[in-house]
Amino acid sequence: METVKLKSPIDGSIYAERPIADDRAINAAVERARAAQVQWAQTSIAERGKTMLAMLEALVTMNDEIVPEIAWQMGRPVRYGGESGGVRERTQYMVEIAEKALAPVPASIPKDGFRRYVKKEPLGVVMVIAPWNYPYLTAVNTIVPALMAGSTVILKHAAQTLLVGERFAQAFEKAGLPKGVFQNIVLDHARTEKLLGSGKIDHVNFTGSVAGGRAIEKAAAGTFMTLGLELGGKDPAYVLSDAKLDHAISNLVDGAFFNSGQCCCGIERVYVHEKVYDDFVSGFIAETKNYVVGNPLEQATTMGPMAQARFADLIREQKAEALRKGASAHINMRVEGDKAGSPYLAPEVLTNVDHQMSVMREESFGPIVGIMKVCNDEEAIALMNDSPYGLTASIWTTDTDHAVAIGDRVETGTVFMNRCDYLDPALVWTGVKDTGKGAGLSQIGYDNLTRPKSYHLRETI
Repeated sequence: METVKLKSPIDGSIYAERPIADDRAINAAVERARAAQVQWAQTSIAERGKTMLAMLEALVTMNDEIVPEIAWQMGRPVRYGGESGGVRERTQYMVEIAEKALAPVPASIPKDGFRRYVKKEPLGVVMVIAPWNYPYLTAVNTIVPALMAGSTVILKHAAQTLLVGERFAQAFEKAGLPKGVFQNIVLDHARTEKLLGSGKIDHVNFTGSVAGGRAIEKAAAGTFMTLGLELGGKDPAYVLSDAKLDHAISNLVDGAFFNSGQCCCGIERVYVHEKVYDDFVSGFIAETKNYVVGNPLEQATTMGPMAQARFADLIREQKAEALRKGASAHINMRVEGDKAGSPYLAPEVLTNVDHQMSVMREESFGPIVGIMKVCNDEEAIALMNDSPYGLTASIWTTDTDHAVAIGDRVETGTVFMNRCDYLDPALVWTGVKDTGKGAGLSQIGYDNLTRPKSYHLRETI
């Protein structure tokens, strides 16, 4: 029997192992989802919402078990308490807006003798392929609105976070969700691609690498399913001369290094106006040196290992290349186990960097950040846009209108001012360029998880 093995970054042990579903099990899951969707779509939005909130409460009650599980699976320190806060915020918000977001839309101009409107129909069977870095938050972004819209969901979670899908299944079972409406399934890449190419899935949402997104598109080619793809990122920050430096420093350090830098919208490059550059860099370095790297099961640890050793080795390679090309490293923290082939890695801050270095243009997805001096907005905007990605960009200033003017010229999905590394469920989550396509959360997220169906009714004959 083929299995998926979950190797813990804490000590290299096999933390979990699960059998991969065979063709018969996959087909049975799809058939259950298709059959269950008919009845689920006829369930009122209010009833669906009650079930989602019951699932949420069931999931939250497991949090004491979930937090150490996350540490064992992907390395995030237990001191941060898991993801229940964000899961609660997003679930409650999407349930709250569902009635309005899914309501029929009347024709903009009434016409005597006719009733004309557009209904938002569920897509059918939605597949969610979720990543390991924020295993609950990223999954819930699609699971909840898809179910609220009347579709059924098949979840294929990352091999690195196998137990997350099981926790969702347990929570839905406790909430009384009808059988077949949500299913967790363990697949390898080949079986995932085969399922996507079968024509039996109506929509897939994938969060992961650009290469993974291309594989998803290729597998789905010719099926005409709809796609939601959140792929790579190289999110920039621009610190202006009027920024409140203490606030900018503390938030940008956290935005760069929380979760060992393994954040979709984490800060990977910072551009600082020359007037405040020196003060910013010295403060950023001092703040970074406060991190304690070690076993994520210990409360004192503020940065655990990266999820896999190969991810840490990529950061080591980017740092080495930057240093060869003239960059300066400022932390050089000694960490037990920090060597090639180990997932344990200290945070690093680089200056004297430029866009000839991979660390400034290629996705890092780890605890390293480059800081560049700029002389004006034009230079900063050009550098921010010099990237194949566009998920978020943050602007640090006391002038809101100025931030908006800059944001209008930055190629990105979200513009932040005086904050970063946050996903607001009231705002659409989307990206441009190689970051992918589609949109999640907010009312627009519901539009992307439904199909329009027009009603043109002549009432007067």
